[in-house]
This record gives sequence, C-alpha cells and structure tokens, in this order.
Amino acid sequence: MKYYIGIDIGGTNISTGVVDEEYNIVGRSRIKTGNVRPYSEVIIDIIESVKLAAENAGIGMDDVRWIGAGCPGTCNCDTGVVEYANNLHWENVPLREDIEKAYGKKTYIDNDANAAAFGEYLAGAAKGAKNAVIITLGTGVGAGIIINGRIFSGTNFAGGEIGHTVIVIDGYECTCGRRGCFETYASATGLVRMTKEALEKNPDSKIAQLVEADGRISARTAFNAAKMMDDVGQAVVDRYIKALACGIANTINVFQPDILCIGGGVCNEGDNLLVPLKKLVSEQIYSKNSAKNTEICICSLGNDAGIIGAAMLGKSVEGGIFKSVFSKN
Repeated sequence: MKYYIGIDIGGTNISTGVVDEEYNIVGRSRIKTGNVRPYSEVIIDIIESVKLAAENAGIGMDDVRWIGAGCPGTCNCDTGVVEYANNLHWENVPLREDIEKAYGKKTYIDNDANAAAFGEYLAGAAKGAKNAVIITLGTGVGAGIIINGRIFSGTNFAGGEIGHTVIVIDGYECTCGRRGCFETYASATGLVRMTKEALEKNPDSKIAQLVEADGRISARTAFNAAKMMDDVGQAVVDRYIKALACGIANTINVFQPDILCIGGGVCNEGDNLLVPLKKLVSEQIYSKNSAKNTEICICSLGNDAGIIGAAMLGKSVEGGIFKSVFSKN
C-alpha cells in the first residue's frame, strides 16, 4: 500500500498526517508554529513534522508516494512558492522546494482552505458532489470552491476569498483593509465582538454571568446565554446567524453548488445554528423556487479535512480527479 503525507500549516500548529489510500490517517504529529518566528525556523519544524508522522505511522519514506501542504495565504501551485501569508509573516517563500530537498519526494502546495475543501470533497460531507463550497468559520472565514470536480483558485491562485466579500457597507473594519466584510461578522472573532458589544450595553444580562464563570468571552457565550432564555444572548445569536445567512445566500446565488458545508467551532451548536440558518437562507436565495436547491450541512471531518486534503493534492495532477480551473498543468 502506498501512503501520502499531508501537512496542515496554521498560525498555531503544524499538523501532519500519514494518509492511506482509503483516506484514513494512520499516523500524526503536531508541532507549534510560533508564527512570530521567521520562515527559516518554521520550515525546520515542518520538515521534522513529516519525519515524526511517518515514524508514528510505522512507515518509511520509501512507502510515501508524495507530500502535500496546505498553507494560509496565496500559494502559487505552479511554482510551489507561498507568495503571501499575512498571519505567518511569509512572503515569497519556497515551501515546495524546501520540502522536496529534504525528502526527495514530489510535493504539492495549495491554500489551506482549498486543501480542507478537497478533504471534505473526497472523504467528508461533500463526498459525491459535483459542485461544492466549503466554508470554515474560525478566526476568519475561509472557503474552498469546487466546480465540476475542480478546485477554483482564480488566475492568481487567490480565488475563493468569500470572507472578503462585503455584506455591510461601511461596517466593521476588516484586516484586509475593507469595511463590512463577511468575515468581520460571520467569523468566531466577529461573534465574540458582537457579544462584547452586547455585554457593554447590557451589563446585567446572563452574558455577564457566563463571562464571570468562564473568565472570558468566547464564540459559545451568546449561544449559552440564549439557552438560558436570555434576551440579550438571543439577540446576539440572531444577529450572527442573520449575517452568516446573508453571506451564504450570496455565495449560493453566485455558484449554485450541490452542497455547501460549514465548519469551525461554532458549528458545534448543531441545530441551534443550522435550523434558523437554513430558514433564512431559503428566504434569500435567488433559486428559492427551484426543484433542486443547494443542500446546507455541517462539515464531517473537522480538523482532519486539512490533513487529508493536503495529502491528496497530488491527485489534482497525477490522479486527474481535478485540476485547478485555470491551472497551466
């Protein structure tokens, strides 16, 4: 049996896994990224993480067919260079070349959201779909778009930035420089901001009790307050879901995918999130009267999607499952 190694590079952790031909992760490693460190230091740990994952899987590198890496930012799939990753402070770093030099294995790179989307497409909630969008609600809003079985990445490999479409003119300031981006409202960060604002205006709400007990405001705080029949918490939840529904309806109106999957910690709320979200989206999509509309569901692979998708990036070229819509390969 051949194996594939996937590296999911994040601002906090480098998560690496050995994946078999059935998309099972059979060995893992995790190393702290330390995003204030220069690339020259982080790449050493990336290379080490591959070695550790292989050892934990009980395999040698001769058993590995290729390596794939998902990385935040703009990843040039043709050159193997990470052109810009703002949260890692990387600019024009030769990620593919450095991994290939270390192990002599063909290496593929792509944006981490694209890799996670590919993982869900191959082995998760979007398996069997022809057209799919996978949105991750975390510190920001990441997205991967698959059209006719192919990852859409745009002419400059920066496509799919759904999080930086505007849903509120002159709204919250975004890290990208715009105001009112989908990300500033629908991310976990945006939900925390809304909760803080509500607490400041309503210091006697149950939100205050929860913050005192937990010691902090999290993306769960408003949902937990709503479960306690707190009107302030419910108002925050309603506002958050309304913003999320707006961005998702926009996305469906553009791409009309078979399925749209959402992931991230906030999705642990299950039906408390999904039921009102689906209702609002159904009222806003252009195709509301169509016989077949986009299915909305929660991602099934969790953090493993990025590892599995990265490990299988080579199939975009060698296996022919998909190629980037505008890829030169």
